[in-house]
This record gives sequence, structure tokens and C-alpha cells, in this order.
Amino acid sequence: MKEISAGGVVYRRTGNELQVQMIQDRYGKITLPKGKMEPGETVEQTALREILEETGIQGEIVHPLETITYQFTLSGVGLVDKEVHYFLVEATGGSLQAQVEEIRGVEWLHPLEAWNQQIHSGYGNNDSVLKKALGALGYEVNE
Repeated sequence: MKEISAGGVVYRRTGNELQVQMIQDRYGKITLPKGKMEPGETVEQTALREILEETGIQGEIVHPLETITYQFTLSGVGLVDKEVHYFLVEATGGSLQAQVEEIRGVEWLHPLEAWNQQIHSGYGNNDSVLKKALGALGYEVNE
């Protein structure tokens, strides 16, 4: 079985400050908003819908970042091939509000604090995604 999801690294500028959005998932890990594609959607539409549903933030895609793939076992289904398309997304509206059914919390962070949280409490397969996003925003970080 194959499952396709999409999401993004969301950023905003407030005055001279740049902030990146990070979420805490239901397992307590730091991650990026993402979710499953629905019938008839493009990966871009999926990414923007999931960001809005999970975080309350509307956004606009700047450019694609990376597509990651991995496998996991789903009870009653077996092995699932997962494909996740990530985009760099600029926040354009909405208000920050965690979708409590899906995630524990969401916050805006300084880009280097977002990186620090990612490498200490995030999923390893998101390291390169966030590194590419931060690089595009002018922040160089080391894995």
C-alpha cells in the first residue's frame, strides 16, 4: 500500500524578525505540519490544507523543498510505503491554533531555535527538510 502526504515549513516575517513554525505531535516529538492527500487534491493543495487544519495558519507555497520516503507497518494493513512532499510556505493569514485532535501544540520560533528543537526532539528524516528551508531563508545550520 502507498500513502502520500504533504506539508511544509511555514515561516513569517514580523518586522525585522523571521520566525519558523514547529509543531509538537501527539507523541511529544517536534515536527512539521503534514497530512494525507485526499482524492482529487494536488500535493500543493494537500500541504496548504493540512497546515491550515493543524495550525490555523493560511499560507502560500514559495517552492518545493524535498520529498521523503519511508516505510511503516500499519495494524491490519501491513507494510505501507509513505511519501511526504514538503514545501517552503510563507504564512499569509489566519491565527495560530493547534488542532488538538491531531497535535499537542504549535509555536513560532526563531529559525535557530527551531533547528535546535528539531535536532534534539524531532524526527531525523525532517533534518534535511528543515535545513533546506532555513538555507532558503538565509540561515546556515549544520547537522
